[in-house]
Amino acid sequence: MTVAHAAELLSAARRGLALTGAGVSAESGIPTFRGEGGLWTQYDPVKVASIEYFMADPSAYWKVSKDRGRVALVARPNPGHHALAALEANGHLAAVVTQNTDGLHQESGSRHVIEVHGSSRTVQCLDCGNREPRREVQARLEVEMPPRCKVCGGVFLKPTVVLFGEPLPQAAIQEAFSLAHEADVMLVVGSSLVVYPAAEIPLVALRYGAKMIVVNAEPTPFDELADVVIRGKSGEVLPEIVALTGG
Repeated sequence: MTVAHAAELLSAARRGLALTGAGVSAESGIPTFRGEGGLWTQYDPVKVASIEYFMADPSAYWKVSKDRGRVALVARPNPGHHALAALEANGHLAAVVTQNTDGLHQESGSRHVIEVHGSSRTVQCLDCGNREPRREVQARLEVEMPPRCKVCGGVFLKPTVVLFGEPLPQAAIQEAFSLAHEADVMLVVGSSLVVYPAAEIPLVALRYGAKMIVVNAEPTPFDELADVVIRGKSGEVLPEIVALTGG
C-alpha cells in the first residue's frame, strides 16, 4: 500500500471527499488538542472549552485561547493544504470536510470547505449577535480580559467554534454526510478518527462503496478498513500524491 496506489485511486476519482483533522494544521505550527503535547494534556477541556463554563466565566476560555489564537492568526497553509487544493482544482476532490477551525484550507485555495466544528476566524457576541474578526478581538485581549463587545459592551464574546456541550452546525454535518454517500474515494488526512460524528463520515463513504485512503502520522481505529494507509506527514505525502496524479 503505497503513495503510488493512493495516487492511482485519486486519479480515477470524480467524487472524492477529504476529511482533515488537527494533524494537517499542526504542520503549520498550530498545536493539536489530543496526543503528546496536545492542549487537552495541559488543560481540562470541560473547564476551558465547554459552553457551560464559558457562560459562567468567559475569561477562563480566553486566557487559554489567547496564546492559541495568537499562533493561529500568524499560521500559513503548508504543502498539505496546497496539495488538497490542487486535488480539488484537478477534479479529484469534490470537497474538503474539516474538523479544523483555522481557515487554512480556504486560504490555500480550496473552494468547497465544510467546517463541521465551526470557524475560529470570527467572534460573535452572544448578547447582541454582533460579529467581528477574531484578529480585532485578539488585539483587545492585551488590554481587557475577557474582551467586551464593541456594540453592546457584553462580555460573552465567543468564537464561532463549537464548544463542548454545543450542537454541531447541522447544515454542515448534513452536507458532509450527503457527500460521503456520493464519494468514490474517501481521503482521511491528519485525523485521529476518534471524534464523532466526524469520524463516522468515512464509515458512511465505505458503506456506499468508496475506497479509503488514510494519511496520518499515528494509527487510527479505521486503518484496517482502508485500501491504503500511509504513515507520514501530510505536507510530505500529499504533494507526492498530487505529483503522481499529474497535478
